[in-house]
Amino acid sequence: MQNEATTKQLFFGSDHAGYELKQFLMNLFRQEYTVIDVGAMDKSSCDYPVYATKLCDSVLEHEAPGILICGSGIGMSMTANRIKGIRAALCLNEYMAVMSRKHNNANVLCLGERIIGIDLASAIARAFLSARFEGGRHLKRIELIDELVPT
Repeated sequence: MQNEATTKQLFFGSDHAGYELKQFLMNLFRQEYTVIDVGAMDKSSCDYPVYATKLCDSVLEHEAPGILICGSGIGMSMTANRIKGIRAALCLNEYMAVMSRKHNNANVLCLGERIIGIDLASAIARAFLSARFEGGRHLKRIELIDELVPT
């Protein structure tokens, strides 16, 4: 029987340029989460929008966080943020990760394998996953995004 901690789901997706970091982070979080890989399954050249949309669909369906990784993180974040209900944050440090959750209720973290190293990526992911949404005045602003930005 799994303990409560490992029943929490965490989705991962990458393209070929984010594959190595994705593999490392999935292994890092396997003790704390049920890790689900939506692809890519190897380092063969592929198109990041395919995996960004797969991950976002899973995040919305299961109401669980996700981590997307490509070379810079930019393509993944741009694609993810086109999907209604997704609030993807491209984070380069722990502060950005914490604030994306506390104030913006981000549900997807985007990382760039070619931009940050493994140690920093691990710290950013841990900060993202441990922070919680503060609600209050921040909820009103998130609701305004949904109201004012067409989908």
